[in-house]
Amino acid sequence: MNKKILVLNMGMKSIRSIIFDSDGEKLATSALPIETQLSEDYVTQNPDEWWKKAQCVIKDSVNQLSNVQIDYLTVTTSAACLVYIDKSGNSLGPCIMVSDKRAKNESLYLSGLPSFKKLKETLGFSADSYYLIPKTLWLKNNQPEIYSRINKLLTPNDFLIYKMTGEFVIDYVNAQKWYYDVDSNKYPEEILKDIGIEKKLLPSVVNPGDFVGFLKKDVAAELGLPESVKVIATTYDAICSFIGSGVSEEGDASDVSGTVTVFRSVTKKDIKKVNSKIQLIPFKEGNMKIIGGSNNLGGGLIEWVKQCYYINEKYPYELMEKDANDSSLGAGGVIFLPYLLGERAPLWDYDARGVFFGLERMHTRKEMTRAVFESAGFIDLDMINAIEENGVFINSIHVSGGLARVNLVSQLKADITGKEIHVLSEFETTATGAAIIALYGQKVFSTLKEACDIFAQVRMIIKPDKKNHEKYLEIYDLYKETYNALRDLFPKRMELTRKLYNNKHVRIENL
Repeated sequence: MNKKILVLNMGMKSIRSIIFDSDGEKLATSALPIETQLSEDYVTQNPDEWWKKAQCVIKDSVNQLSNVQIDYLTVTTSAACLVYIDKSGNSLGPCIMVSDKRAKNESLYLSGLPSFKKLKETLGFSADSYYLIPKTLWLKNNQPEIYSRINKLLTPNDFLIYKMTGEFVIDYVNAQKWYYDVDSNKYPEEILKDIGIEKKLLPSVVNPGDFVGFLKKDVAAELGLPESVKVIATTYDAICSFIGSGVSEEGDASDVSGTVTVFRSVTKKDIKKVNSKIQLIPFKEGNMKIIGGSNNLGGGLIEWVKQCYYINEKYPYELMEKDANDSSLGAGGVIFLPYLLGERAPLWDYDARGVFFGLERMHTRKEMTRAVFESAGFIDLDMINAIEENGVFINSIHVSGGLARVNLVSQLKADITGKEIHVLSEFETTATGAAIIALYGQKVFSTLKEACDIFAQVRMIIKPDKKNHEKYLEIYDLYKETYNALRDLFPKRMELTRKLYNNKHVRIENL
């Protein structure tokens, strides 16, 4: 029987409601932008804005359909973002987003605890401020009055599900950002005790695909949906996008480049932990391990280029691609380090920043745009090298997300990595992945692969140019040397900017 599922998908720059049926057809979609507040260390968003806009896009997508029964609703959002609410369910402050870097001192403190060293040895987690416990410890140390009023600590996924159902739950993949041990089904109680964070503040853990509850009566009425709609837990956007890419065989990888680039591969090898550059995520529903990570900007780099150089152009993306095509391989000697917000995997360097290296008087926006495009391929090659260091080797890459719409970028990724690029027909792989996980969990499909075969179709295969690949390997070496030469200067630059600009915040509507 054909089922209908509404996926609420919130990324770093927008919130979208997309309705699918179980035949893989997209029936309706609605989206609104989300504002982000930025400074050198702070990256925040407003949870109240999420909920207000979530209601708007859900209502709009539902109103696009007439006499269509929605069976399921699920939510997928960014991971490792901290929402803190009071007993009335209201947020007590802005969400501390995944790329927020203020918890450096807490990370250092955490890394020295014997309880954390034990956990790192067994599970391979790092103390980086990316994770939720350092963020929470920062809140406890720096805003004790607010911390004392906290009833629950949540991720955006958990927060939006709570708003809909009144239930406090987190899926076990998201819970790993709290250092949750999937094998023993436990939060890190010894660490929580050592740093004075009560376990009761954390939500209950469920499996991706589990039924959480029905819509609350008032919420159902507001959204124009029946109370019989089942709310299903899935997981955070990077993992949903991986599943939605249809990657299931050893040697396959996926690159989902929305605002960030999520690059992961699949393995069924008996790997217990990986090097600290990337993450290993058990995914029991697919009987596999997911290996890789997310950076801080992927498609967001192209948005930045548009804002800098093409803001007044009628067709900015088409002109960007033409300009980059007009420039030569290697961008006329210009190299771009794409670390505008610092970098997560595989560098984990939050002080790093963007750099154009090699600019000459003859260079124009064409070379600069080409260098940014090429950096998207170097991002992938960095991730491939970090994954293959762990004995998992990659043959082909499934690409999706907004950046996959730019054909030149996909060709550059093929030439730079030397791998076949499989461009998917559906770019919304985060939403399709959430639909796949939810429908499989509710037994609409008997296997994940059965669902993936319906939702994840390949539109085009791009093969690498071997001669270009050899040239790009030389440029990549210089790209890495440029970063290594500047690495010690980035913290000095950070200290100087703090002194000069006093953490001035900037509001960005479209990150």
